[in-house]
Amino acid sequence: MQRNVNTKGSYHNLCALAETGGETQLAKPLKSSRLAEKAKTNRLIIVSNNLPLHAKRSIDNSGWEFEWDEDALVAQAKEGIPSNMEVLYIGSPPVEVAPEEQEIVSSLLKRKFGCSPVYLDREVKDKYYKGCCKQQLWPLFHYVLSAHPTSTRRFDADLWQAYVKANKVFMEKVVEESATDSDFVWIHDYHLMALPSFLRKRFNRIRCGVFLHSPFPSSEIFRTFPKREDLLRSLLNADLIGFHTFDYARHFLSCCSRMLGLEHETSRGSITLDYYGRSVALKIMPTGVRPQRYLDGFQWDDFRWRRGELAAQFAGKQVLIGVDDMDVFKGIELKLQAFDRFLERHPEWKDKVALVQITNPPRSANRDVMEMHSYVTDLARKINERHGTATSVPLHYLERHVPLYERMAFYS
Repeated sequence: MQRNVNTKGSYHNLCALAETGGETQLAKPLKSSRLAEKAKTNRLIIVSNNLPLHAKRSIDNSGWEFEWDEDALVAQAKEGIPSNMEVLYIGSPPVEVAPEEQEIVSSLLKRKFGCSPVYLDREVKDKYYKGCCKQQLWPLFHYVLSAHPTSTRRFDADLWQAYVKANKVFMEKVVEESATDSDFVWIHDYHLMALPSFLRKRFNRIRCGVFLHSPFPSSEIFRTFPKREDLLRSLLNADLIGFHTFDYARHFLSCCSRMLGLEHETSRGSITLDYYGRSVALKIMPTGVRPQRYLDGFQWDDFRWRRGELAAQFAGKQVLIGVDDMDVFKGIELKLQAFDRFLERHPEWKDKVALVQITNPPRSANRDVMEMHSYVTDLARKINERHGTATSVPLHYLERHVPLYERMAFYS
């Protein structure tokens, strides 16, 4: 999936949200001057599963040290928003914070970063994120259904209750920070699809938008999820729903039509649904890379050093690059199988080509992912045993966090 937010898009999407006031149609975006005027009294609250921060223990182990994650998609969402408009981030911290440290960390994050952390109980967090999100919703949205009664992808009521409970905790944090319906609330991704309903019940006139970073499946797939109507109705409690592509929006509209009996209207390019007297808008928000970030990176000392190191290491070779999450949908095993077959059929390339596979560690511990992880790491080892020489190996498998400067060095 392509990453990053178009700056103008972020600004105009916020304008559209501001125009609704939670009630009216989103056909006419708010003018810049009016948004700037509203910004003096209103805030944008960006809610996501994780805060866009890096964290590490201090040298003396007396506490936590934080810094912005400049490459986090959510962190870039505020670009293009008027500078006099306050932006507050709500989400889980990137590390587990001990209960006795939570008050200190909350105060630090609020003061230095404009972030309000959400602390979830360990058991709830595991069932909510590793269970419901990663084992059930993520496969569902990628067209992978359970075919066996013991599959981790089968619906589990206990995991769903944890999902609902976690969303309620996020709602309580939004209420704690806002306590008014004059703020703009921008919810990110499928982890928090139940949140709009909870917020609408608390603030009837709340101005709330949702952007799904994941695909949205066709109605034939989505209807297999027992809580399908709950999710659809919750999304419809937002004023604006954003999708990456028109196909995802079309699938959502098909679900609303077939499962809820709701029909949409189109007018001058806008798509709206009437839901209990409110006009809910759908918007296509394709996202891509941020070119200036990469252009600036060419001047970084770390980039220049790493690029020089890689140029020397792979001198005279054709280098193939793969960057993927460890997931059953990414096809990493197929890529490695194809590379293995290529070297078998063309042994003359063994010293002329190198495949660098950068793999982010697994985010879920379910059986399918663990089996895939084991298979891929074993296959990577066998490829180098079969085709490696005394001086080089054809496959460089990196399973670790690779910072942007190093990825840029590989790309270039």
